[in-house]
Amino acid sequence: MCNFDEYKRLTEPDKKEKLEIWQTAIGLQDVDGLKPSDYLIETAKQNIDGKITISDVKERINSYYKAKGERNDSENRTEEADKVSAHIVWILAEKTFKFSPAEFISIHRRLFTGIYKFAGVIRDYNISKDEWILNGDTIFYASADGIKETLDYDFAAEKKFDYKGLNIKQKGTHNIFCVKRKLS
Repeated sequence: MCNFDEYKRLTEPDKKEKLEIWQTAIGLQDVDGLKPSDYLIETAKQNIDGKITISDVKERINSYYKAKGERNDSENRTEEADKVSAHIVWILAEKTFKFSPAEFISIHRRLFTGIYKFAGVIRDYNISKDEWILNGDTIFYASADGIKETLDYDFAAEKKFDYKGLNIKQKGTHNIFCVKRKLS
């Protein structure tokens, strides 16, 4: 995790909230084995301090990578971590959300536009890939022909799920199961 220690004792809700959003965004990238650049960390701190907006962050990150020119695979992964982290912060800061397959697809588009050509597009082919987090094992993804129906079913089932009375561990276990089911 990135070092934002100097911000941990903040009492200003705006800065504290921005810090938590940035930690979430960078943490989500870390789960996928992606590490942000030092440039993103410094730019994030400026955003947390209120010196620049999230739009400024996105613009600076885009300019930073445009100026760098050709990059190797490792640098491309860092670019992905930086850009997607900024996109996550942008989305979380909006405080709007509708729990639906359409919103899920919209979020995918917003996260990965400018990074992947297929951003926000439901794939029309079957895939599998080795997952580092599973020690190289693969996940079996939904068939391309059934993705829309699978999303509709899973979102309807999740809307009916009752979290009342569950402790934090039970809630987390349920959410992990849902993610695994959506990916299978």
